[in-house]
Amino acid sequence: MGSAGWALLGLAIASEMRAIIAGMSSNERLGASEAKLWALVEERTHHDADTVDIDRRIWELFGEKWAIVFTDLSGFSRRTAEFGIIHFLQVIHEQRKLLLPIVERFDGLLVKAEADSFLLLFRNPVRAFDCAVAMRRACRQVNERRRPEEQILLCQGIGYGDVLKIGDQDVWGREVNAASKLGEDTAASYEILVTDAVRVALAARTELEFESIDEVVGSVAAFRVLPEYESPSSLR
Repeated sequence: MGSAGWALLGLAIASEMRAIIAGMSSNERLGASEAKLWALVEERTHHDADTVDIDRRIWELFGEKWAIVFTDLSGFSRRTAEFGIIHFLQVIHEQRKLLLPIVERFDGLLVKAEADSFLLLFRNPVRAFDCAVAMRRACRQVNERRRPEEQILLCQGIGYGDVLKIGDQDVWGREVNAASKLGEDTAASYEILVTDAVRVALAARTELEFESIDEVVGSVAAFRVLPEYESPSSLR
C-alpha cells in the first residue's frame, strides 16, 4: 500500500473510532476503575446511603500506600509572559527530557504532567526522596550552562501515606494535597519540602537535616530538607 493509501486508512480508522466513542455511555468512556469510583460516590449522595459502608468499599477497592512527589518550576508564569509561549513549550520539553529518565531509574510512575508540573508516585518513600535529590542535582548541573531565562528551576514537595489510586489516571488523599501545596505553592527554587510522614519514613537516614516550616493542610507538620544535601544513592 502506498503512502496515500495508508493515510486514507488512518483517516477511516480515526473516523470509526470517533463514531464508537460518540455512541458510548459516560461510564463506557471512563476507565473501569474511575467509573466504579464515581458510581460509589453517586451512591453515597442518596439520602439513605450507608456512607460508612460505602467509604469502606472505596478504600478496599482503591486504597494503597504511596509516596507522592509534586514538581513545579519557579517563576515559570512570569518567564512565559516575558518570553512567550514557544519558550514555555521548549522549557517543558527540556524538563521532561531531563527528568523523566531519572524518574524511571528510581522506579517512579508519572501519573500526570500538566504544564510545568509533574505528579509522581513511588512505592518507597526513600526512593522518592532520592529521586527528588537526583532531579534537583540534574537541574543544577544543566543550569550551569544556560542563560537565566532558560534554566529549569525545580521546586518539589513530597508526601507519603494512604491514598486512593484510581487506575493509572489519578490519585487522591491528604498527603497528595499536602505534597501539591508544598511543591507548587511553597517550595522555592531547588527546595525539597516534605510532610511529617516523609520525615518519619526517612528516620534511618541520620545524615539528613530537616528545618520545620509552617504547617501545610493535609500534614501535621512540614519540613525543608537542607538544600546542600546530596544523597549518595542519587549520584549513581
